[in-house]
Amino acid sequence: MKMKRTVFLFIMLVVILAACGPKEISLEHTIVQHEQEDETETNNVEKETTNNVAKESEEAPVMNEAQREAEQTPKKEETEITIAAIGDVLLHDTVYKDAKTDDGYDFMPMSELVKPYLKESTITFANQETMIGGEEIGLSSYPQFNSPTEIGDALKESGVDIVSLANNHTLDRGEEAIQNALAHWDQINMPYVGAYKDKKDAEKLRVVETEEGIDVAFLAYTYGTNGIPVPKGKDYLVNLIDKDNIAADIKQAKSEADVTIISLHFGDEYNRLPNDAQKDLVQFVADLEVDAVLGHHPHVLQPTEWIEGKNGNETLVIYSLGNFLSGQDELHRLIGGMFRFTVKKIVEGDDVSIELHTPQFLPTYNFYENWRNFKVIPMHELTDKQLKDAQKHYKEIEEHMSQWMPELEFVQ
Repeated sequence: MKMKRTVFLFIMLVVILAACGPKEISLEHTIVQHEQEDETETNNVEKETTNNVAKESEEAPVMNEAQREAEQTPKKEETEITIAAIGDVLLHDTVYKDAKTDDGYDFMPMSELVKPYLKESTITFANQETMIGGEEIGLSSYPQFNSPTEIGDALKESGVDIVSLANNHTLDRGEEAIQNALAHWDQINMPYVGAYKDKKDAEKLRVVETEEGIDVAFLAYTYGTNGIPVPKGKDYLVNLIDKDNIAADIKQAKSEADVTIISLHFGDEYNRLPNDAQKDLVQFVADLEVDAVLGHHPHVLQPTEWIEGKNGNETLVIYSLGNFLSGQDELHRLIGGMFRFTVKKIVEGDDVSIELHTPQFLPTYNFYENWRNFKVIPMHELTDKQLKDAQKHYKEIEEHMSQWMPELEFVQ
């Protein structure tokens, strides 16, 4: 009995061990299997990530330092325009009588030979020395001028885009002539500067906008009005040279336009070189960073020059453009010209800069015979029949105008 009980206990022990052994091994195997699956999944993810990075690296271009700098550097854009200017349109009776027709006045034959040059430029400026008050108040000549309105039409047709009216003859025939003239300039859509209809008109800065995106402001002033007083409370009728006013106007112009051009009616009549007062005023506006100065009044040509301003800027100057069309005589009073230069605008990001370059000059001759058949002729086209020793005079004008600016080019 004892033997049987012992055998029974032994058999039960074997059964229990047999039942427990495989279960423990199975559990251990399951844990190891999960660890292997997790490791495999992690390896697959890492492998896939590595492959994707490698693929992206192959597809993405590799930029060197120069390329990165180029990508970060603002794009540089450059645009250019040309600006031209002619001198005094001074209509003596001999000139407008020559232009008389059955239907009014026709000045176009007088400018046909220079019209192509005037039209070439983006903006062309002229000094209209005499008010175009029209026939209704009576035409008149020196010393108190009033001219036909048709000269305005001819200038526009010839390529002029803006006129200065600030000169010593502005008040010759009073306010009526000025208001008539301004009404006609408005009628033909010709901007004017230097004389105005009223205070509001005077406060409006004259800015010519171009398709190239370069805006040009024009200012104009005269030394005086031949002793005729400006009507009280009507300073807007003519801009007189006053440094404080000029400085304020330049400040406004520079804030509203890319380029500032100032027209100055100053100097000594018939003197071929600028006087000290001219030089002083030009230096003053150069120090205020005006881009170019267009001078007139002497009725003869005075040279071109670059003037350095106090801030290191350069201002382009022609001290006098001479007569463009007039009834004066004597050789140098018959010679005028068209001054032209190029304006470049450079834009890099938020930085904008302006450069003036390539100054050029076209000498012109005011030809007539017996006070008839007035014509403005490019001087290089003159014959000895029209002007004795024409080429000799042309060469002298080249030397005179370029004496302070050797790089000045002459248009032919």
